[in-house]
Amino acid sequence: MNRFKTLLLATMLSLSLFSQQKENKDNVFQVKNPDYKLSPYTGMTKQHWKEAALYLLEGAFSYVHTLDDPMKFPKQPGKSYPLSEDRVPTEKLEGLSRTLFIASPLLKENPDLVINNIKVADYYRHQFSKLIDPNSPSYIVPRAKNGGPSQNLVEYGAIAISLMTNPEVLWKPLPQDQKDALAKSMLSYGDGPTVSSNWKFFNIFVLSFFKEQGYAVNEKLLVEYLEKSLADYRGEGWYNDNPAYDYYSMWGYQLYGALWSEYFGNKYYPEYASKFRSNFKDLNSNYPSMFSRNGEMIMFGRSISYRIGTIAAFPFMGLENDPAVNNGWLRRISSGVLKQFLEHPEFMKDNVPTLGFYGAFEPAVQVYSCRGSVYWMGKAFLGLLLPDNNPFWTAKENEGEWETKFKKDQVYNKFQEGSKILITDYPAIGASEIRAWCNAKKKDDWQGFRSTENYNRLSYNSAFPWQADGVNGEVAMNYVFKNEKQEWEPLRLYTFKKFEEGVYYRDAVLETNENIKMNLADIPLTNGILRIDKNSSTVPVAVRLGHYALPQFDKEITTVTRKVKGKEVTIIDNGKYQLAMIPYLGWDTTEVVSAKGLHPESETSKVIDVAAAYNPDNKESNVYATVMLWKKSGEKWTKKELAPVKSLEQKDGAVVIKLTNGTTKLIDFNK
Repeated sequence: MNRFKTLLLATMLSLSLFSQQKENKDNVFQVKNPDYKLSPYTGMTKQHWKEAALYLLEGAFSYVHTLDDPMKFPKQPGKSYPLSEDRVPTEKLEGLSRTLFIASPLLKENPDLVINNIKVADYYRHQFSKLIDPNSPSYIVPRAKNGGPSQNLVEYGAIAISLMTNPEVLWKPLPQDQKDALAKSMLSYGDGPTVSSNWKFFNIFVLSFFKEQGYAVNEKLLVEYLEKSLADYRGEGWYNDNPAYDYYSMWGYQLYGALWSEYFGNKYYPEYASKFRSNFKDLNSNYPSMFSRNGEMIMFGRSISYRIGTIAAFPFMGLENDPAVNNGWLRRISSGVLKQFLEHPEFMKDNVPTLGFYGAFEPAVQVYSCRGSVYWMGKAFLGLLLPDNNPFWTAKENEGEWETKFKKDQVYNKFQEGSKILITDYPAIGASEIRAWCNAKKKDDWQGFRSTENYNRLSYNSAFPWQADGVNGEVAMNYVFKNEKQEWEPLRLYTFKKFEEGVYYRDAVLETNENIKMNLADIPLTNGILRIDKNSSTVPVAVRLGHYALPQFDKEITTVTRKVKGKEVTIIDNGKYQLAMIPYLGWDTTEVVSAKGLHPESETSKVIDVAAAYNPDNKESNVYATVMLWKKSGEKWTKKELAPVKSLEQKDGAVVIKLTNGTTKLIDFNK
């Protein structure tokens, strides 16, 4: 009987999973009537972007049956808010302001748009009235005289962007008393304190919009925030979001600067607009290289659930009329990112995008996010504001540098001096990679994201989304050390040293014990990374280092070990990619580690880790030389590929590496 119950339960579970997979598959966005003449790689044109926007908006409006219904969605289990009723009005405001990013460009072209039997323009205008009605559950209490910045400022800034770019539909039809009440409520936040990050722009947009509408605003504060935002610029397209460099530089500062200049700044503050536009042009020289050949983004930084927001700035390059801008490549990247997520069966749940990367992934969720937060990705569709004849829409798709510059047997590095960011492209597998800032203590990271896997990996790769650390020492693309609490603690306090001769140097110290420290040197290879790292710790410690991790798909991940020129090579293969790891110096053991619930692409994953018991008294074992390689599944490894290091010699405190491709690298941590 028990066996029968077990079989019945297993059958029911299987049917449930099948039903869920079928529902997900049926709910996946499809590119209908693709145009492979204009867009030979994605088939997507401006019309398909509109359809993608409508697909997302229809999902949101499945929760709206009357004009009074808020944009409130099922909470995803976990740390996301609301965890108490007092946060619900802000939750509703997020859903409203952020879905409007998607709705507004569609309404600009079709003010009579109807979704789920709801007139979309009427809905948003009606919801504006509820924000200023003290008797409404959606009422937003104006900022108190001495009140600080809050999430309401962010969402009001977002609404101001939509009002500024589409006043004809969203603002002009409002009764004067509602306009005045909305101005009073929004300005209570805009004319106030902010956070020293991209948040300054939310004040800027509120103040700018109402200035244009003839309201008295604090122009002195507006200018102050404009100047402070420009002061955050570090060159080569990157703004510092105090303290991080991440996608906020692009879907925040750069997009905001371009929008503000086009819709307001060029007319009222041409000098500031000119500076923002100059900074905007700079991103063209390197930011496109952060995406894979197929137009896939790297999982990197906080708020990764905004996903397609990473492309939001690209369409506005079409305003620049600059021959250096390859609009066909930018659209190929942008459409590729749309497809990366919208065509993934785990992307949508309950008709709403999940909080995560592909599907729901709790390690990547921040406490400031609610389910409606994901629609920040809607900024990608602000590009629909551009006319049909804009070069972004008319240029033929191409693969940019991947086809005109990159050779398969080479690796390409782009280093940005101001931000200290290194972007690396690997033509052999069409992947991109980034190394960037991380230096935040966990004990000070009250929101729990600056010090985590969102930033503290040694590098981030478009082909291999980051895996979270496990309590048993499971680690991918970072070092972990056994600390005094007998917990595995990752590196997170990095100090950039230099990028020289194709080598990216950093120092790192363990947060809980400053006697544990590393000198790090990353050398990107044609098909992987050579790490030459020096353990400068003054106390004994157990240490582990992980490769990238592989998710398990339809079949088990296989493991193969080989001896190549006296070195042990461990290879894992998940049917899509192969990863190989070769310890050259310093390591005691190699292990293939299985993980559960740590990977954004699957419940089960594997990673190759190496381990050692470091003793400062043993001067021979303080250098770790490690080769991490990759290849597409099904491709054979040559002995030459698995033995990229011809010789490795420690000399006068330096390490001399001769590679089999004929090049020599001198790693000297003392310089």
